[in-house]
Amino acid sequence: MDTKNTDRNPATSSDGSDKHHFRFHLPHLHLANVFGGDWFALKAEAFARFFGTPVFLIAQTVIVAVWIGLNVFGFTSFDIYPFVFLNLAFSLQAAYAAPLILLAQTRQADRDKVHAEADAQHREDLAKASEERQILAAKENAVLAELLKQNTQLTEITRKLTERIEALTEEMHRKVIEGGK
Repeated sequence: MDTKNTDRNPATSSDGSDKHHFRFHLPHLHLANVFGGDWFALKAEAFARFFGTPVFLIAQTVIVAVWIGLNVFGFTSFDIYPFVFLNLAFSLQAAYAAPLILLAQTRQADRDKVHAEADAQHREDLAKASEERQILAAKENAVLAELLKQNTQLTEITRKLTERIEALTEEMHRKVIEGGK
């Protein structure tokens, strides 16, 4: 790999390794917006999301109640019972709402799936890294145990040599004292 390459992947750290925690999500960024990334797409997604909100349900209920009230109590007669225009308005709303909601659900399911797969890859990567750290720690522990064993042996050799030097020193000291008499 060319380390002087200035056109780096954003998922790659400065040392060239993949350490970016969202690296598994990057291939799926195109699914970020349900309908795409342009103005219409953003408005369509906002519209589809608005259908399930309490604000929409309350506003729709108020509009329908006012519509029916105005026509039943005779304030106006633009849509008398059986409320054909109201049915037409609901049909028109359903004709646009259903496909938008289904498309939003389908794309959300796609996003959820790829994010779940990316998260699974991330967990597998973490598990692999953890396993590698455990193997390395076991090797280091074995090396430390061997070094401790060697240290113990060297300490024992040093003790024996010290005892031997002490015995020789005492023997020489005795011979020097006896020889001087």
